[in-house]
Amino acid sequence: MSMDAQGSLFGEGRMAPPTRQSTPDPEAVRGRLHRLLEVLRAAEHMPLSDRDVRMWQTVVPNMTRWLPDEDARAICAEFAAEMERLGNGGKSGDVAVPKAPGSGRTRA
Repeated sequence: MSMDAQGSLFGEGRMAPPTRQSTPDPEAVRGRLHRLLEVLRAAEHMPLSDRDVRMWQTVVPNMTRWLPDEDARAICAEFAAEMERLGNGGKSGDVAVPKAPGSGRTRA
């Protein structure tokens, strides 16, 4: 049996990179972040576990890069203010807005 006659161990095309790229919908991103902020605003005590706080401190700035600069800054500022109010200010530090992919500009 020749090598050509033998099938691929992993199947044809299974190791190929995905062909579809998706871009997050800014309205969906904004909605998810606003829901998080609503939970934080309504809370008297930190409603998130330490693990979730650390996760959201990373996720919020990264999600906001899909939003217009002004919206991104406002959401990051409100998130940082709620973290401070709920007693997590020392852990949160500054919530910086990362550069949007392909934008060539930096958000602060």
